[in-house]
Amino acid sequence: MTIQPTGRRESRDGTSYVVYTRTFQAPIEDVWAAVTEPRRLERWIGTWSGDPASGSVEFQMTAESEDAAAETHRIDVCDPPRRLATRSQAPGQDIVWRLELDLAEEAGTTTLTFAQAMDDPELASSVGPGWEYYLDRLVAAETGGDVASVDFGDYHPQQSEHYRSAFSTRAT
Repeated sequence: MTIQPTGRRESRDGTSYVVYTRTFQAPIEDVWAAVTEPRRLERWIGTWSGDPASGSVEFQMTAESEDAAAETHRIDVCDPPRRLATRSQAPGQDIVWRLELDLAEEAGTTTLTFAQAMDDPELASSVGPGWEYYLDRLVAAETGGDVASVDFGDYHPQQSEHYRSAFSTRAT
């Protein structure tokens, strides 16, 4: 199956981001719960533990592996049900993952805009298709679809060149 990439490059305050949108026929509070509550997150990507009031949580991407190592996500902004911004750094890696989720509701439709700071074309070639995959799993989880039927092989490597090319040129 060929799935067209939806992510785009966007400049925000001088930083390049890969940005995706997904829409849901659901109230904003419901979509917020799907991307922030551990039990809802676990259906499509992973789960977290800890106390968000401390400024960080431990996030584990269980969709990749039940024994995936947890990573600390620092919470930079949490404005329920509209905005969440976090950053994390895997142990032993130089890359800081800056993620932003923004939600807006209009007439019963909620739009999720997901963004990750990105400036490396090679990293974008794998991360870009990865987020397409996970966000489509979110859509499946929230619309009663079969999350297990969303196959990473439909995204990578087919979408890799789209993301590599988008981040090989200067952002506008």
